[in-house]
Amino acid sequence: MANKEMEKIGSVKVADDVVPCIAALAAAEVDGVISVAENLTAEIIGRMGLRKAPKGVKVEIKGKKVYVDMSLGIDYGYNVPETSRKVQDKVKEAIETMMGLEVMDVNIHIASVVLPGGAK
Repeated sequence: MANKEMEKIGSVKVADDVVPCIAALAAAEVDGVISVAENLTAEIIGRMGLRKAPKGVKVEIKGKKVYVDMSLGIDYGYNVPETSRKVQDKVKEAIETMMGLEVMDVNIHIASVVLPGGAK
């Protein structure tokens, strides 16, 4: 039975908003990331969940390959290149693990740096 092909019992369809939501949630887990897209904070993402694709996350899927562009706000004092690299790694891992797709690019755009006390 190990070599026998599994029987198909139905189909699986994934909504267009799922991959961008996975990317946003993964980015929000990285220390130093204050916001994903337009004022969508990590706290709100974790508490409420996402019902539709965040505005600052764009995903293009070509076959089994994924290209991600996302805008982030980071906390003042964090190393921007290091934090961005952690986000790239986290987003890539999350999409590949959950969706079985190959992530080709995760492009990060720093939209804001949040200063102590919440000023941008």
